[in-house]
Amino acid sequence: MDYMLTGMQTVALAVCGMCHALLGSVKVPLAKKLSIDEARVGGLVSVFGFTLIPMVLIFGFLVDAIGKQAVLGAGFGLIIVSLITFSRLRTYPIAMLAVLLLGVGWSALVNVLNVTTPRAFVPEELLKERMSFAMNLGDFIFGMGAFLMPLLVAYLIRKVRLEKTFLVISLFAIVPVLIGFGVKWENLVDPQTETVAGGMKILLSDSVVWLCCIAFFFHVPIEASVATWATTLMTDKELENKRISDERAAMMLSLFWLTFTFSRLVTALALPHADPILIIVLGALGIVFTVLLAKSRNGNLTAWLVVVIGGILGPIFPTLIAILLGHVESSLHGRAVGIFFCIGGIGWTVIPMLIGAYAKKMGVRRAFGITTGCAVVLTILSVVLYLTLK
Repeated sequence: MDYMLTGMQTVALAVCGMCHALLGSVKVPLAKKLSIDEARVGGLVSVFGFTLIPMVLIFGFLVDAIGKQAVLGAGFGLIIVSLITFSRLRTYPIAMLAVLLLGVGWSALVNVLNVTTPRAFVPEELLKERMSFAMNLGDFIFGMGAFLMPLLVAYLIRKVRLEKTFLVISLFAIVPVLIGFGVKWENLVDPQTETVAGGMKILLSDSVVWLCCIAFFFHVPIEASVATWATTLMTDKELENKRISDERAAMMLSLFWLTFTFSRLVTALALPHADPILIIVLGALGIVFTVLLAKSRNGNLTAWLVVVIGGILGPIFPTLIAILLGHVESSLHGRAVGIFFCIGGIGWTVIPMLIGAYAKKMGVRRAFGITTGCAVVLTILSVVLYLTLK
């Protein structure tokens, strides 16, 4: 096993997680600096999300065509340029450009790092058997980067102000690129046995690929919706008793992310050979707990339900993508990941918008029932996936 690859992958995943949490971490001071309202902040977040849908697919082709090192270097290069642009912000259009660059760079990293994760953490001869271990461990490291980012930003802003904060963060992005020069990239080259059209035909005609992608389409909105509306549910005026404070709600949301992240580490260590049965069980638990969240009228109970559901949701994505990569030929991994995130990104964007629109009319608790519907479909698809692979 290439230990330089393991080191590079570990740092790169942490930085990728940090970049994922960047906008949420700086939105308040950034809004003050640019004198923009919440609607325009939302516009910046939307640009980041929409960029993922086409770009992660494009980078999927590039990973398979020109190699993993080139795409990884390009991704970190775009992120560094984005962070330098952020450090010199004066107007909203420039902020949009910085977010666009961040989204494109992050899309490159998401694709290539998911492709390189298995070989970074598992010996070649054990890849098939321990794919779930590798993906859950990788996503644990990613999650820790995302968790630490708000703490780092808060510290740096106090010490060096917002502008220099972006420059300091850009230094983190240089580290995996430097380590990457020591990686034996030639060992990661997969012989291309199919043309571009032929490879896509293989993937798009594979029922397992479709089942994994559509399952992700319905899973990722559950994550996004709990993260977005958890504090609203915990502080809702409709609660009959023990309505908790905004400060405690924020603390419980942090616990949600910790549980979400550490459940991946637990899965990696305890269930290294996880298969669709795990997703079936977690999906069924997701149905139960999203119903309980929507029905709960006790603030304390709601808060702890949010924390528990973090542990339920955490391992689903890495286990799904482990099944996908374990099933598909390694020469098609870049394109497979691209399709996976492209389809999932549509669900990530559309379903929370639907919940938001419904919540405006009927209230968040009733709208949250849509997440239960997503959990039902996810569970059904997981059963079909299990029967297909059996």
